[in-house]
Amino acid sequence: MTAAKPIAGAKVEEMSFAVVGSSERLSIGQPKDRWTMLFVYRGKHCPRCKRFLNKLNDALPAWKDVLDVVVASADTKEKAVTDQEEFGWDFDLCYGMTETQMRSLGLYVSTPLSDAETTGLFAEPGAFGIRPDGTLMLVDISNGPAARPDLDELLDGMKFNIDNNRPERGTA
Repeated sequence: MTAAKPIAGAKVEEMSFAVVGSSERLSIGQPKDRWTMLFVYRGKHCPRCKRFLNKLNDALPAWKDVLDVVVASADTKEKAVTDQEEFGWDFDLCYGMTETQMRSLGLYVSTPLSDAETTGLFAEPGAFGIRPDGTLMLVDISNGPAARPDLDELLDGMKFNIDNNRPERGTA
């Protein structure tokens, strides 16, 4: 099964995620007062994800000056809590992403190579810039762990897009 590409400028399907350390769920796709950057990572089993998320955490104050940051995976609560305890990340770490949510975002979905990797379907990496009105402005998806956006370039580009109210690209 494949997923359709996300459509820049279209409304993001409203969805919510459980958050480590909170009884509240975090939602995307609904109107809010700030931009949101959603980063989807593969899960606890992925060392490349940890390196990327550690870099994101180091740069988090600069990101939070511009927009809200949400990080999500299909991991179980136990796996997400273990990662949060080990790495001490400061961003909202969400877990329990469903296959329906993955496919709604147009993410590539993988099956584990073995039970040692993980036990269920998981999303490959993605980054989504979401406008305050809940529409998709920017999409970056990968079919594997090695292709990730450069966080400095991405933040610089998002600042430019926000400050200049740039239109979505890739709509022709």
